[in-house]
Amino acid sequence: MAHKNNKKHDLKTNRKPLCKHTEDALETYFATLNGDRPGDLYDLVIGEVERPLFKAVMDYTQGNQSQAAGILGINRGTLRKKLKTYSLIQ
Repeated sequence: MAHKNNKKHDLKTNRKPLCKHTEDALETYFATLNGDRPGDLYDLVIGEVERPLFKAVMDYTQGNQSQAAGILGINRGTLRKKLKTYSLIQ
């Protein structure tokens, strides 16, 4: 009997690790520079990753900062500072 395609199975087997997405994005980024030298790349990459990370965790915890800080492994004060930096809270 032929194996029936299962959507959950397909999602698991076709998942690309976050590090691979990062490598691909950086490769594309460097390719578009046309020989120019980038500046502040570390801050750019961290900002691009941190904001969606904090947003996803805050959504997951339904805005509970204590739970979010615990999930992230950072203290609540640091979380609040980052949330303000990325305009995720006022």
